[in-house]
Amino acid sequence: MRFLLLLMIASLATGAKAEDPMAGMDMGMGAMKAEMGDQIYAHALLDQFEGRFGGRDAQFRWDGQGWIGGDFDKLRVKSEGFVGGNGRVSDGDHELLYDRAVSTYFDLQAGLRSDLDSHISRNWAAFGVQGLAPFFFELEATGYVSDSGRLAGKLRTSYDLLLTQRLILQPEIELKLYSKPDPAREIGSGLSDIDAGLRLRYELARKVAPYLGVTYAEQTGRSADFRLVAGIRSWF
Repeated sequence: MRFLLLLMIASLATGAKAEDPMAGMDMGMGAMKAEMGDQIYAHALLDQFEGRFGGRDAQFRWDGQGWIGGDFDKLRVKSEGFVGGNGRVSDGDHELLYDRAVSTYFDLQAGLRSDLDSHISRNWAAFGVQGLAPFFFELEATGYVSDSGRLAGKLRTSYDLLLTQRLILQPEIELKLYSKPDPAREIGSGLSDIDAGLRLRYELARKVAPYLGVTYAEQTGRSADFRLVAGIRSWF
């Protein structure tokens, strides 16, 4: 009996020594960090991956962005452009941005933009804001300063109108402005580009949605084009 009692005491003493007094505190700190936004997430959206038919010639367009980071600080990448029927790439806009949440609905952004396509390349510093405006309009507004002293701006807004849980109508418009013409990139001054569209997509799954639509595009010095579009939207 005395032997069993001594064995129980020794076992309790060993368990007390093995327990780390900081373990509970570490677990608590981990939970606090998670609540404060220290967890790392990643997200990517391919908003437009489409063929455009009609007008002068057929075109392919891509437009997407992705980010990695926490609730307040993110590294964001954006890319958009066109591929013409002749295989030439135009309007290639690629951006690497630091993204900081400043409110529940809006983030401030700053970083670099490079115009990389079949034309001469340009580099810009970028400063902007992105988020959800009143009435649930997605909004992006960005200003640019080039390495040659040019100024530019881009405004983009869209809205998702839920016709059913899977069928969504999305009007969208993108405006581009430049302080000076850039003939090497086929860009005029002032309001240089207008790209507007109306797309109807059906979500086969939560992350995959084919769509049909119509677009209106106008560039300085060129006639305006109406085109039919067909594409797919996906995200993960």
